[in-house]
Amino acid sequence: MFEDLINALQNFKQNKVRTFLSLLGIIIGVASVIIITTLGQSATESVTATFGDSGLDQLQISEGFVSRRGQSSYDLSFDEDFREDLWDNIEGLKTIYYVNKKSCTLRLTDGTEASVTVRGIEHNYLESAGAALEDGEWFSVSDDYMGAQKIILGSDTAESMFPNGDGVGQKIVLDTGEYTYGFTVIGVLEDKDSGMVDTAEDAYFPRGFYTKKINANPEADDILVQVLDQDETSDIEDAITEWVEDFSGEENLVNVRSMASMLEKVDETLGTISLLLAGVAAISLLVGGIGIMNIMIVTVTERRKEIGIRKALGATPTAIKSQFLVEAAAITIIGGTIGIIVGIILSAVATYIMDWSFTIQWGAVLFSFAFSALVGLFFGYNPAARAARLDPVDALASE
Repeated sequence: MFEDLINALQNFKQNKVRTFLSLLGIIIGVASVIIITTLGQSATESVTATFGDSGLDQLQISEGFVSRRGQSSYDLSFDEDFREDLWDNIEGLKTIYYVNKKSCTLRLTDGTEASVTVRGIEHNYLESAGAALEDGEWFSVSDDYMGAQKIILGSDTAESMFPNGDGVGQKIVLDTGEYTYGFTVIGVLEDKDSGMVDTAEDAYFPRGFYTKKINANPEADDILVQVLDQDETSDIEDAITEWVEDFSGEENLVNVRSMASMLEKVDETLGTISLLLAGVAAISLLVGGIGIMNIMIVTVTERRKEIGIRKALGATPTAIKSQFLVEAAAITIIGGTIGIIVGIILSAVATYIMDWSFTIQWGAVLFSFAFSALVGLFFGYNPAARAARLDPVDALASE
């Protein structure tokens, strides 16, 4: 075996161009598999890192399309009874916040205005959702209870209304389209991802003000639920949906969504795309294997005299076959090794340019290397078997 390997390397050295062309298909195939799987994994981790852990313990409950279209025979209300039933029937809940929303116009005395969605929220809603203040303070318990006319602005809204960054403490008018109310800006949110909460465009005031001045109906438009264990978020999401279906007898009555389930779908989609692309890249390995088979057939034809002499000196068909199989395997292993190095280097460069985390998929590396070796043996077998079947007299006579 070792002697066959030495002979193979010497043959590669004597036929550099042919060897390079044989290696090229394997190198491209292996490198492509590694690049695609690495970039796919890096993209997935980058998306996950963008959200971080923020919001992974949160669920948002809103009306489903059946309710919104008025097609339901069940009168579902997000009232206090619903909140109590939610506590009683769903395990693993940490907090339940009711939210109301309304499209309004914010206006300053100088005429500056912005159209925003203003949300009436309960005490500690923003803090629990992972939002952070860039300036100012949060609502107090009494603000919510008394319905204080105080407002916290999203970062983009604050910048458009107060470009000098002096919004906190300023007076602002909220126009609902029916009535106008004077508010004091007490805080500006930091622009950061906070799961189900919009910290950029929306504005927030105490829900107590909404139920006292805008709409006395205590029903919520949306519900934000926090769970005790974020690993159970998806299970609790399913449990809430099933619970509503059970007591109402209708599907799609509510829409329950979470950052956790959305991230799972993104990961699944990116993983499927990466797998499909890796499969396409693996086809190039097969093409490279066909190239090796063609080269090996040419090699056997050119070395008929050598084969005839070896057989005349007593070499067995098995020894001849082994010689050419070792040669085919050697070229794919060398190509696979170079392909791995090239794939890792190009993946590192690509992730650096795109500012992604660099994570090597070692499973893909091992797979592509093993697959390249098997390709070499598979496509090298036919030429090797053809060499082993050569009659020494015919082989020598052909010269």
